[in-house]
Amino acid sequence: MTSTIVFDPLLPWWLIALLALVTACGIALALVRGLSGWPLRALAGAVILAALTGPVYQQEDRKPLTDIVLLLEDESASQRLAERGETTASAAETLAARIEARDNTELRRITVPDGTDNAGTEAMTALSEALAEEPRGRIAGAILLSDGRIHDMDRAPDMPAPLHLLHTGRSDDWDRRLRIDNAPAFAILGEEVSMTLTITDEGAAPEGVRDVPLDISIDGDEPQRFNVPLGREIELPLSLPHGGRNVLQFTTPYVDGELTDRNNTALVQINGVRDRLSVLLVSGEPHAGGRTWRNLLKSDSSVDLVHFTILRPPEKQDGVPVRELSLIAFPTRELFLEKIDDFDLIIFDRYKRRGILPSIYLENVRNYVEKGGAVLIAAGPDFASADSLYRTPIEPIVPARPTARVIEERYRPKVSELGQRHPVTAGLEQEFDGEWGRWMRQIEVEQTAGDMVMTGKDDRPLLVLDRVGEGRIALLASDHAWLWNRGYEGGGPQLELLRRLAHWMMKEPELEEEALWAEATGQRMRIIRRSLSGDIGDVTITSPSGETFERSLEEVSPGRFETQFGGPEIGLYRLENGDQSAVIGLGPAAPVEFEQTIASAAPLAPMLEQSGGGALALEDGMPRIRDVRPGRPAAGRGWIGLTPRGAFETASVTQTALLPAWAVLLLISALVVGGWLREGRR
Repeated sequence: MTSTIVFDPLLPWWLIALLALVTACGIALALVRGLSGWPLRALAGAVILAALTGPVYQQEDRKPLTDIVLLLEDESASQRLAERGETTASAAETLAARIEARDNTELRRITVPDGTDNAGTEAMTALSEALAEEPRGRIAGAILLSDGRIHDMDRAPDMPAPLHLLHTGRSDDWDRRLRIDNAPAFAILGEEVSMTLTITDEGAAPEGVRDVPLDISIDGDEPQRFNVPLGREIELPLSLPHGGRNVLQFTTPYVDGELTDRNNTALVQINGVRDRLSVLLVSGEPHAGGRTWRNLLKSDSSVDLVHFTILRPPEKQDGVPVRELSLIAFPTRELFLEKIDDFDLIIFDRYKRRGILPSIYLENVRNYVEKGGAVLIAAGPDFASADSLYRTPIEPIVPARPTARVIEERYRPKVSELGQRHPVTAGLEQEFDGEWGRWMRQIEVEQTAGDMVMTGKDDRPLLVLDRVGEGRIALLASDHAWLWNRGYEGGGPQLELLRRLAHWMMKEPELEEEALWAEATGQRMRIIRRSLSGDIGDVTITSPSGETFERSLEEVSPGRFETQFGGPEIGLYRLENGDQSAVIGLGPAAPVEFEQTIASAAPLAPMLEQSGGGALALEDGMPRIRDVRPGRPAAGRGWIGLTPRGAFETASVTQTALLPAWAVLLLISALVVGGWLREGRR
């Protein structure tokens, strides 16, 4: 029970003050005039003013409330290094027992996990949420068990009581860290890209170390080792080996004694792109479809096109003097002997033997394909003739043999059953709204190799693709693709077909018919397998630590199989399925939890100072817990302080007037009459 006197004024305080001033003036006037009853009049005025203030005797029945102490336990990734996890768990249990043993005290234990999306340790967010759930007037203090590496200090709350850090680090901790300072998102194939990295030692590192080994691996291949200086920025010139995604792994080996090797490795994923594609287009004669190829290739700004059309073959004899001709001579020797390897793709458009390209040049074309080049043959009636390009030294690499028959009938090109699975023609029907227009001519051929992905009249081969040695060759058994471009009978997906065809021949990764790759989103990956086969088996996944997993693949569309996998670790994963393999990096290139692993109170120092708390190392032993008054230092050598809040809950309130109204009136009357009688006797 608590008693006190409170006031419930009958008039506003300013009016009571004004009345008090008037009363004081009246008393002063009585003194000046020498009235002997002024003391009684003064007492009467005081009683009136006191009665107007409404004094009440108040009694409260109060129920004391407990103080609340917040105990935050950091369970982020950096807290699992060395023995920090065990130290934190042991300290938390000891502190919990001591706090719960205190009188009038409650404990709230809060776990701080890893932040999502590589956000790091979000201890301040957890502290703010805990404070929002509790009455601030009952918070006696907060204790954080952590290494001090907090990554959300911008969300630090205004503490109503001391905050203390008990850090889990040790004085002899040290760590070696590899940091990528800059890495490009893409690079031009054949050109060097520059990356910079730094390897540093932090904490109580061994002295006298100047050089450290650095292993560099591309796409999971055997790494190459170099010795690099410690603590200095290193510039590395790199050249990507292939187009598409290149996964580069940089590693400095683990050394006994350092905290972790998780920051000894950095993954960088760079997309390799071609700068310019060099294409040689040889048109055997002018025709309506010749411009189709030229427009397609010229519309791509990344293509360097060399186009020759044979307007005057050697057998043409019309008596025109040579000096009156303005035709450019075909530089056959330069193109097919000296610079043939400079081209990414060679297209023969309705070309036939005319003595312009000797056999040795065409043998060079065959060798060019076998060594990794690409040739596309767009066949016309010439391909079925005795002068066919097929009847040259390139015959062994052509995937279909002409029968010498030219079909001059209308037909609608179709994607074959195999073509539904091939990336060049898969989903081609969805690329064009409506029925495809018909073509008027097809060269009858018999398939001898490769994959028939499109058919024409009576399901005869129309488009055949094949791999020869390291290169690729394609045969389009018609010269009427241009009808789609002109919109004949509604047209068709001519531009998309020829674009895909050209990109497949130039080995663009997204058009490989047998491929395995994965796309990462955070710690999950979507594994994609493309195959012309319907039975591909399970994919084997090898984690960075060497643990293997098996996952079955589901066919989501013809020739495309997928599955989902959640990676338990951050790092480089290897995927294998049959003869296909791939690598992918999960997680950030440098996880924020391992950027700085040496325990430190520096990030929290301003907040600790503002709240009056302190930072102590658990390796020095568990601190004692004391009570401190608000505003006083709450930490010292071997101890931390909590501020008792004395919070309470009022159960009931009783108010009693100090004097009844009748007693006040009687007292005032007595004093006024007494003053009048005293002055009347004078």
